[in-house]
Amino acid sequence: MRHDNGGDLLVTVLRELGIDTVFGIVSVHNLPLVEAVDRELRFVPVRHEASAVNAADAYGRARGTLGCALTSTGTGAGNAAGSLIEALSAGSSVLHVTGQVESEFLGGGRGFIHETKDQLGMLRAVSAYAASVPDATQAGRILREAARSALTAPGGPASVEWPIDLQYTAQTDEPAEHAKAAPAAPTESELTAAGALLASARRPLVWAGGGANTARGELARLLEATGAGLITSNSGRGSVPEDHEQVIGNFATTPAVRSLLADADVLLTVGTHFRSNETADYTLELPGAHLQIDIEPAALGRVYPATHALHGDAAATLTALLPHARTAEPGWTERVTSVRTEVRANLHDAIGPQAAICDAIRAALPREAVVARDVTIPSSSWGNRLLEMYDPKDNVFPRGGGIGQGLGMGIGAALARPGAPTVVIAGDGGLAVHLGELLTLAQERPRLTLIVFNDGGYGVLRNMQDRHSERRSGVDLTTPDFGLLARACGLPYARISAEEHAAAVLTEAIASDGPTLVEVDLEALGPMKNPFTPPVRIPGQ
Repeated sequence: MRHDNGGDLLVTVLRELGIDTVFGIVSVHNLPLVEAVDRELRFVPVRHEASAVNAADAYGRARGTLGCALTSTGTGAGNAAGSLIEALSAGSSVLHVTGQVESEFLGGGRGFIHETKDQLGMLRAVSAYAASVPDATQAGRILREAARSALTAPGGPASVEWPIDLQYTAQTDEPAEHAKAAPAAPTESELTAAGALLASARRPLVWAGGGANTARGELARLLEATGAGLITSNSGRGSVPEDHEQVIGNFATTPAVRSLLADADVLLTVGTHFRSNETADYTLELPGAHLQIDIEPAALGRVYPATHALHGDAAATLTALLPHARTAEPGWTERVTSVRTEVRANLHDAIGPQAAICDAIRAALPREAVVARDVTIPSSSWGNRLLEMYDPKDNVFPRGGGIGQGLGMGIGAALARPGAPTVVIAGDGGLAVHLGELLTLAQERPRLTLIVFNDGGYGVLRNMQDRHSERRSGVDLTTPDFGLLARACGLPYARISAEEHAAAVLTEAIASDGPTLVEVDLEALGPMKNPFTPPVRIPGQ
């Protein structure tokens, strides 16, 4: 098959992949690609390359598929690197196509416009897959190979650099059928041994991470068969809907759940990597009898010893273990439900007036709607625990912990699922990192409510310094007048300064068919009962 240029080929491949929206910034080094996408699909011109990758990442997460970002050469590709690191950390399926200088000058070091030293090496460092298009006959093969890599567990971004002269060239493409590799699976003897331990459990617990999100039905059936309690990581939220009475959620380090872990006799973990902030920097104690399922062999036993390490697909492995499930001892499931109620009530009380905002968001949203959370106090204290999630695709956040990515993610998720509202939870400090994306929001007009929690700076780090230091450094920032800013961008604006405002303001904003900027004035609203500090150890403290 012949295509007039690389842009036409890219559109063909994207249609094969079911992608209808692409995020990026136009450049002299990707112009044929952008023009074809804009003509045939939807091109969203974000204001920064990092946001292009964040939006493509969240587009894929919200749909359970692949997202695509287009960036320019050199500095443009470098700008995307931080967001590629996020996608790598999260195992997100992102196809990142970036330009490159003309083939004739590639690697010459002569300072050709946008040229950088070893761009492919940089992309390899921050991507799960990276390749360069060598000629006009192999671009289709490389694009499809990149997409397969991004979509194959454990996932991660795939980057393709494409010299500009080859983008303009007519392309020869012969799509090939590629058989899917059989997923990894434990041996029969491994499953038998693991099943025997599961059958012996009288006080079982399950811990679900992001790897459990493809095994939702299997995980729910195991909970029903055993009466076990379900702890989740942040990434595993919604693997079983969080209004299920056996779902404790992302509360592993709370005193009540620590006590439950101490009394459990078997722990089954599914696709969780025990991140530092979810295990109190690895000081959380787990039961000695530990069944661990993971698609990544390196993850097995890496943080906590595993009695039985099962390398395999989560859904298939849980299905194989289900016949061994036995009902927990009397009273165990009731205790799980009691702990679930206790940890939620304690957190609801601890966050003070912000509880009204959490409640109002959940009440105004339909059951399945994306909540994209930037790294900010509301996200890290209650958005990641108390704001219920019923589907993993609705829980979009920077798993690598980088600030400033929430709005780009929210835009990508909102355009992926235009039939439902999207909410973005951001702080004033994080929003300032990519303030230009307010213009993308105004231009594309998705059904998105941006809730900005304004405390005049980096509240998380301010609280750390107030607690551990004698002075503040770099945390108090000039904050714009968000009402004027919204007006300048042509965005509707509302303000919450008291608990009683939350329900009415958020109900109206979320019900609208376009974007709204909602400012939460935290000084007027009032403080939490205890200032939030992140679960990070400071040497000597």
